[in-house]
Amino acid sequence: MGEVASPEIASPETTRIPKVGFVSLGCPKALTDSELILTQLSAEGYETSKTFEGADLVIVNTCGFIDDAVRESLDTIGEALAGNGRVIVTGCLGARSGDGGGNLVREMHPSVLAVTGPHATHEVMDAVHANLPRPHDPFTDLVPPAGIKLTPRHYAYLKISEGCNHRCTFCIIPSMRGDLVSRPVGDVLKEAQALFESGVKELLVVSQDTSAYGVDLKYRTGFWNGKPIRTRMLELVQALGELAQPYGAWVRLHYVYPYPSVDEVIPLMATGMVLPYLDVPFQHSHPDVLRRMKRPASGEKNLERIARWREACPEIVIRSTFIAGFPGETEAEFDDLLQFMREAHIDRAGCFAYSPVDGAAANEIPGMLPSELREERRARFMAVAEEVSAARLRKRVGATMQVLVDAAPALGRKGATGRSYADAPEIDGQVKLLPPEKLSKRLAVGDFTQARIVGTQGHDLVAMPI
Repeated sequence: MGEVASPEIASPETTRIPKVGFVSLGCPKALTDSELILTQLSAEGYETSKTFEGADLVIVNTCGFIDDAVRESLDTIGEALAGNGRVIVTGCLGARSGDGGGNLVREMHPSVLAVTGPHATHEVMDAVHANLPRPHDPFTDLVPPAGIKLTPRHYAYLKISEGCNHRCTFCIIPSMRGDLVSRPVGDVLKEAQALFESGVKELLVVSQDTSAYGVDLKYRTGFWNGKPIRTRMLELVQALGELAQPYGAWVRLHYVYPYPSVDEVIPLMATGMVLPYLDVPFQHSHPDVLRRMKRPASGEKNLERIARWREACPEIVIRSTFIAGFPGETEAEFDDLLQFMREAHIDRAGCFAYSPVDGAAANEIPGMLPSELREERRARFMAVAEEVSAARLRKRVGATMQVLVDAAPALGRKGATGRSYADAPEIDGQVKLLPPEKLSKRLAVGDFTQARIVGTQGHDLVAMPI
């Protein structure tokens, strides 16, 4: 891997400006950590390099959640060491212990310059300063008000909290990122305002547990623009929707646990304040499996909850993730999951075969299934999920939808790609826009267009711009 993330960063003219290579791996929450580090690097006058070889040192922001992510992170660190030799490691993998009891990264790659855990901008910058002195004192006018972003200009992730209070038996995130720490509501809204002002048309709210926002602060009252506002999901989402409206922008909610309190947000979706889209990590449907997982929500009530959501907001789209082959999962429990998928009509679903991550309590649960059976159940689940999703997509044929344009070569004269409210970037499908019938119709990245749905193609919709 020689290509690294390289956003455009303004720099003062000096004889020799130090350059930093940067690789960001993992989830959107890790991406926001990367953006914070890049923003600070920019503020201090560092430039970024597009290659390992052209950098003075390389920072690798890692993922350590499942085995495949660990392998990818370790491989990337190795590639950075081979291509550059001076590497700082941060992120979730940096917080994991190895078989020898020491730091896993240092056990595998002892020559790295420094290792930190996630959400550690200050520690990363200390390591940068120790190995590549800053070129000058920080001047905030070198940095855009919204900071440095690794996403396209028209959408951005907004992280509202760090860590998680739950102790799901399959998950090691709390051991790496700690307990829930909610950001002050005024800080969150200030960042959102800056993002909208910078041209962002879609704000994706992320955290480990969006529904729990403010729990650690006992929902205390904060302030925004001189007005009091509670540090709670409902008030935050309402305020974000109000901020977005003058810009015609979207607000999309991710990682929403299915607590009863989520019901309060559905009316905001029904009235168009925020997108009628919920990313809800159900993980399973059978109550016994959920108990073994120590999930915070009850499987028996999820079907009823989804029915209430759709009654209050018929347009709502539900995305979820599931685990197949969890320790002790019986064929009957797995069949219950497949039936749940059919009855719940989950619009978009992803599934992982259970991965026995080091340190996960679930590894001690009796009944670990063979890896072949776990993979076979994952494949069976995805077959049902795709069948359900395809049926949901077919119902949209003939409808007119608003589409946010993501790519438009030649101003869309030969067609374009975009997304509807039902499609989050990277994880859901797309809307494939045909060449416009009107010669005067132009499409540009970051613009909204109305489009008539004329067909489906796998996970995607096909539409004619109008």
